[in-house]
Amino acid sequence: MNIQKSIEAFKRAKNAIAGGVNSPVRAYSSVDSTPLFIDRGKGSKVWDIDGNEYIDFVSSYGPLILGHAHPRILEAVTKAAEKGTSFGAPTETETEIAELVKEMVPSIERIRFVNSGTEATMSGIRLARGYTGKDYIVKFSGCFHGHGDAFLIQAGSGVMTLGLPDSPGVTKGTAGDTLVAHYNDLESVQQLFDQYGDNIAGVILEPVAGNMGTVPPDPSFLKGLKKITKKHQSLLIFDEVMTGFRVARGGAQEYYDVTPDMTILGKIIGGGLPVGAFGGSKEIMEHLSPAGPVYQSGTLSGNPLAMSAGKAMLNELNKEGFYENMESKSKKIAEGMEQNIKDNGITGTVNRVGSMMTLFFNEKEQINSFESASASDTKRYAEFFRSISNKGIYLAPSQFECMFVSEAHSDDDISAFLEAHYKALQEINS
Repeated sequence: MNIQKSIEAFKRAKNAIAGGVNSPVRAYSSVDSTPLFIDRGKGSKVWDIDGNEYIDFVSSYGPLILGHAHPRILEAVTKAAEKGTSFGAPTETETEIAELVKEMVPSIERIRFVNSGTEATMSGIRLARGYTGKDYIVKFSGCFHGHGDAFLIQAGSGVMTLGLPDSPGVTKGTAGDTLVAHYNDLESVQQLFDQYGDNIAGVILEPVAGNMGTVPPDPSFLKGLKKITKKHQSLLIFDEVMTGFRVARGGAQEYYDVTPDMTILGKIIGGGLPVGAFGGSKEIMEHLSPAGPVYQSGTLSGNPLAMSAGKAMLNELNKEGFYENMESKSKKIAEGMEQNIKDNGITGTVNRVGSMMTLFFNEKEQINSFESASASDTKRYAEFFRSISNKGIYLAPSQFECMFVSEAHSDDDISAFLEAHYKALQEINS
């Protein structure tokens, strides 16, 4: 495909924007290519500024579960904008979407809206520390919780993709308050609690890892974490920015039947606009100002445009049969990819949970940890990425990101994807 306009646009951007992009993975450096500059999207498709059409499986990295420019979302945003774009004051829409979230995710009795997933995780661990009176937070290698200082220690996709060490600018003091365990390894968690348990405020994780590629939890892992944290009076915090309202109506906690103490949300609840949120029991959340001593604020939190888009989004997800339809589409795609791998003699593994999935170019039969995911052949992925992109398929420019299926993907889209997928595998294997 001719992407000359994108090439020129990237050159221009690098003279005005740090690195030419506003989020590192967008630079396409790990796939030895030039980022596509997107002009517009509609339904399951996006078009770049050169006019090339792509079937989109990035879905803005997850939130566009209804596809691009969904009419109900556009209508909600337009009506809200006509009344004003920001007030820095309460609106009824904030309460209405909060009530929807409470109804869909029963573990959340109270919620606080913010402007991004990073802001939500930063605020969430501050609240966990303030509530418990303890200092340490346990995270897992390969799990990404935004770019807050406390989380840039053995983080996920962005750091993995670019081959970066723990980020400069993070102080030793901040890093020292974060303990790192191994995903799907309860023993590594227990060892930390044996040593630091009296001063561990909480354990935060992606219940389904999505930032080392899609990596599901082992059957006993989440329940084991719940047992350990409860015993030591620490909080179990699910970062469901990616999984919330995507893998199931009530998120991964519904899918795996494990109730966390706190939940971090984002992406889908903004309907494509910037939103984050954190919530939990009334007892925990009332330690947050103004009801309690733990401070958090934000002028644009609860922005009426984002709240209106999110409310429209959640109402669509509540329609009968939505998740059954998503499961059917996603299963067809994953099974098709697995068959294509087999038919082409490719060494690889497809991991899927609900409508998020990853093809790992990896010799291991099971990808269930940061260590096994890290063994993936990133050069092979880069070859595959360039080939399938030239066939009109828009995927994330990283082995360590997920594919996201949307309601807008039609049977024809799925067939076209699987055909392009087969040909791309054939090309890189020739």
